[in-house]
Amino acid sequence: MAKTVIEEVREGRVPDEVKAVARREGVNEGKLARRIASGRAILIRNVKLPDKVSAVGLGLTTKVNVNIGTSSEVVSLEAELEKVRIANKWGDTLMDLSTGGDLDEIRRTIIGESKLPVGTVPTYQAFIDSFKKKGGGAYFTEDELFDVVERHLRDGVAFMTIHAAVTRELAIKALRSNRVIPIVSRGGDMLIGWMLHNNAENPFYARWDYVLELFKEYDAVISIGDALRPGATADSHDEFHVAELIEAARLVKRALKAGVQVMVEGPGHVPLNEIVWDVRLMKRLTGGVPYYVLGPLPTDVAAPYDHIAGAVGAALAGAAGADLLCYLTPAEHLGLPTPRQVEEGVIAFRIAAHIADTIKLGKRARAWDNEVSNYRGRLMWREMISKLIDPERAWAIYTQYGEPRVRGCTMCGGYCPMLMVMQQVRRLGDDSQ
Repeated sequence: MAKTVIEEVREGRVPDEVKAVARREGVNEGKLARRIASGRAILIRNVKLPDKVSAVGLGLTTKVNVNIGTSSEVVSLEAELEKVRIANKWGDTLMDLSTGGDLDEIRRTIIGESKLPVGTVPTYQAFIDSFKKKGGGAYFTEDELFDVVERHLRDGVAFMTIHAAVTRELAIKALRSNRVIPIVSRGGDMLIGWMLHNNAENPFYARWDYVLELFKEYDAVISIGDALRPGATADSHDEFHVAELIEAARLVKRALKAGVQVMVEGPGHVPLNEIVWDVRLMKRLTGGVPYYVLGPLPTDVAAPYDHIAGAVGAALAGAAGADLLCYLTPAEHLGLPTPRQVEEGVIAFRIAAHIADTIKLGKRARAWDNEVSNYRGRLMWREMISKLIDPERAWAIYTQYGEPRVRGCTMCGGYCPMLMVMQQVRRLGDDSQ
């Protein structure tokens, strides 16, 4: 079996793909290699598709994940492929969360069209296939679950949400608790249903070493899912949320020892004042492995503007050290997003990622802001707009009443403060002579 990227860098070699990422990110390749060796940075990719890679972790730019996929109610591969094209433009990773239609065909088509590494939640397919074939979602066997995992890996899936940290005992306690929303995770709920029906332990937890063997073969990334993440701000950081995180940290250590790349998911709905210390707690417990945050969403009332509320939480989390932001769309909590809603969501989180980087990476990220501001202050509209996050839409707004007849825009017109300042500076220069 070929060595994983963790094993290679631990032996003192710097693979070409690590060198390429270091050049793209503007970081020292030796430092990046050391961070991969310790698990604090990862390369998200499957060895079968080495050209589709995204680097996530300490010292790297904050990345954005785009969730797409069919539902049991709406199945349109054409619409999902339009979302793939949007993700290719704006995102860094892509997750196929399909639950309707031919899941194998949809996944393989999405992987073929995506320029990004693709992730999945294999529990979905195990549960849905079992329901179709056996009349019940919880009737799949452990071997059938792992067969789905291996099938996804063979297809080139680069990372998977594996809900390995929720034990049967913890799940039962959560269900019997007074949580506002006991379980909000779809994959977690499917797995918990399986545990209760079969009176058995979580197979991902019980057979973690086998999970590591599968992922090691393809050098893919395990994303340890958070089945008990809070689905309401009132449930944030309760005993079940924290207990699962602690168990995830133990699994992280075993994965790194085995040479398998890993990240941790969290935290869902979290009040604004808890976001920073949530990130710090996760990093402390896991030794700094990448944190893949779902939102976080600091309020429960924002739908259909959860992409905006989530971007607020994401910027704060990213600045505190979160590494991969899972976007939200205007359809969150309401329905399956359209391609346009996917684009609105990913742009909001693209902005949040950059805001985070201006703090996390400092001058390296703020150079972009400084360039835009220099053009803006000199009223160099074309140059300024060309450097914005969405130049096409920016130009459309700039010219929405026709191209301005004055040097300022149609908001201030001839009373533009930058224009007046330039005139005042010129006058002061003339006076000094």
